[in-house]
Amino acid sequence: MSVLIVGSTALDSIKTPKAENPRLLGGSASHAAVAASFFSPVNLVGIVGHDFPRRYLQLYSRHGIDLAGLQVVQGKTFHWSGEYEANMNNRRTLLTELGVFEHFTPTLPEAYKHAPFVLLANIAPGLQLHVLKQMRRPRFVAADTMDLWLNVALPDLLRLIKRLDAFVLNDSEAHQLTEEDNLPGALHKIHRMGPRYVIIKKGSHGSVLSGPRGLFLCPAYPLRRVVDPTGAGDSFAGAMMGYLAAANGPVERHIRRAIIYGTVVASFCCEGFGLKCTDRLTRQRIENRVAELEALTRF
Repeated sequence: MSVLIVGSTALDSIKTPKAENPRLLGGSASHAAVAASFFSPVNLVGIVGHDFPRRYLQLYSRHGIDLAGLQVVQGKTFHWSGEYEANMNNRRTLLTELGVFEHFTPTLPEAYKHAPFVLLANIAPGLQLHVLKQMRRPRFVAADTMDLWLNVALPDLLRLIKRLDAFVLNDSEAHQLTEEDNLPGALHKIHRMGPRYVIIKKGSHGSVLSGPRGLFLCPAYPLRRVVDPTGAGDSFAGAMMGYLAAANGPVERHIRRAIIYGTVVASFCCEGFGLKCTDRLTRQRIENRVAELEALTRF
């Protein structure tokens, strides 16, 4: 089955203590779509300007990503610039140029409206709601968010959460949303807002799934060196949704393993700048690392 992914498509300029790479392919939809493409067909909805490099369109095509929903309009592509500290956990934004993304209104091609699996990657919750209004009875809808929307668009976010099957956020956002310091307590409060599944991303400490079968704790894959963590969370969500779309049977049967696959693809993302490492991935390398992670957690 196909996955519809809606989010930002951007050019990222990333600086770390050891290197600097300008105008890489980035954005929540880009990372999620490439990650999902290793498992299932992907339909991408986003917006770019006429300055968007042709080689990035070719990268999407190499991964079989359908671009009928990618708007190419006059103007400049969304550009973000950020700098990481030595520990790679903290970063600061140096520059944000919204460009054509400032007036982005996701419009779905007719064929996309019937997609069974939908990932609303990190964009304003009002836009995520706009996408859901165009859908025709999707089987499973997941959405990601960020602290900005908790600060400036909380009413829209709360309306969105009610309509989700799965809600993905990090631990600090969960605490901010629920005003609950205890993670199980925060999960309980988020479930009461609507979603059957809540997935808390904890960065280098892995993730936590809460669902009908209770809690599932997934560690991060231990990397010897992190080059650039930008897009890791989006890669995690994209690979998870791609795996679920490819699996036969109910979501509940496969979601724990889907999180393992999301974790592994996110680990590869961290080993290169932007999408450089993810772009070169193969399904076999993913499977090998999944087997390693399983061996590390078996007891």
